[in-house]
Amino acid sequence: MKPYNLEERIFLFAKECRIYIRTLPKNISNIEDGKQLIRSSSSVGANYIEANEKLGDKDLIFRLKIARKEAKESKFWLQLLNDLNPDQKSTSESLLFEVEELRKILSAIISKTSKQ
Repeated sequence: MKPYNLEERIFLFAKECRIYIRTLPKNISNIEDGKQLIRSSSSVGANYIEANEKLGDKDLIFRLKIARKEAKESKFWLQLLNDLNPDQKSTSESLLFEVEELRKILSAIISKTSKQ
């Protein structure tokens, strides 16, 4: 069951990405792609936290858009790792589902905030 607190949910996503990367075979592409996934997945959370400390609605929307962008980047790295590591598909597909959910949630917040 996913937590209702979005900050906690994003934290768990970044944590699960790190756990997933540890399970992958140690080769050049997994190491490099894993580094990128670690950066982008943590950036989702860092930017969401910054958005919560907004200086105004424009700042909030700006930070949320960056968090959403990083979620899209995380999805890219996960897709790449998913395709190249078929033995780990169940974990990577679960993370792909979660990052898409997070992207949709961030988009909904951006949309709702922009209309106010």
